[in-house]
Amino acid sequence: MDAIDPAAGPVPGRPASGAALDRRAELSEFLRTRRARLKPGDVGLPDFGRHRRVPGLRREELAQLAGVSVAYYTRLEQGNGRNVSAEVLDAIARALRLSDAEHAHLTHLAKPKQHKKKPAGRGTQQVRPALRQLLDVLDGVPAYIIGRRADILAWNWMAAAVFGDWGALPERERNWARLVFLRPDYQDLFVDWEQKAIDIVCQLRMDAGCYPDDQKLSALVGELSVKSESFRRLWATHDVKEKTHGVKHLHHPLVGQLDLHFESFRPAADPEQALITYHAAPDSTSAESLRLLASWGTDAIRAATAV
Repeated sequence: MDAIDPAAGPVPGRPASGAALDRRAELSEFLRTRRARLKPGDVGLPDFGRHRRVPGLRREELAQLAGVSVAYYTRLEQGNGRNVSAEVLDAIARALRLSDAEHAHLTHLAKPKQHKKKPAGRGTQQVRPALRQLLDVLDGVPAYIIGRRADILAWNWMAAAVFGDWGALPERERNWARLVFLRPDYQDLFVDWEQKAIDIVCQLRMDAGCYPDDQKLSALVGELSVKSESFRRLWATHDVKEKTHGVKHLHHPLVGQLDLHFESFRPAADPEQALITYHAAPDSTSAESLRLLASWGTDAIRAATAV
């Protein structure tokens, strides 16, 4: 686990304790980093090579591609998106070659939605009873539900058998970002830990765009920026994406290599939450390993993996 000495002073690019994320700064840095990753040749413009003083496209080049004035684009990149239209954002997204997730993130930053404050006592994320029941009936399928800030809200027995005994953790520690960046055992669990870390940071960035006033998210970002150099490095990229399916390669402490396909589903009634399921290819070694884990009791696995 990497760490930064808190006594060294504030970490650039992270919010102060208890402060909300600066939406204008987020918009500015997001546009700047997206522009910097494009080369003139990528968009059919002449490239003067070593005569360019900065990487990527110049502001005037991006403005030309988007069909807006340089002054207008400059104001937007400085974080002033107050009166920008959806049509202009679409044009800039096309010029920057943004993905769908990046386009949505740009829109959230430039034209934030006004979220109604929840009544007192409603701040905690709640999982509907029917979703909890669904987790229980997914026999032999590791599954869990995550909410905003990568909080792990609910899970079934098989998820605990594969990923660890989350029930033994304090509630605030049941969070994928804290687990992956602050727990050495999770760095050992994921064969491609770097990719898992990237996926989490990209999701947190999307949450920050949708809910810039979420003080719990700001506190999480601040904590991880202080405690993990890897998080600070990845957070500074301003990358966003949403992975709805793929394969995770794990090194389980009891059964060894596990190659699991995952699928992510967002219920229409609870769009802030996602159900994540994992399965192994039929007749594979990983499928047999899952069956082996399923045959063991909770206490047996807890005892075998205890440090």
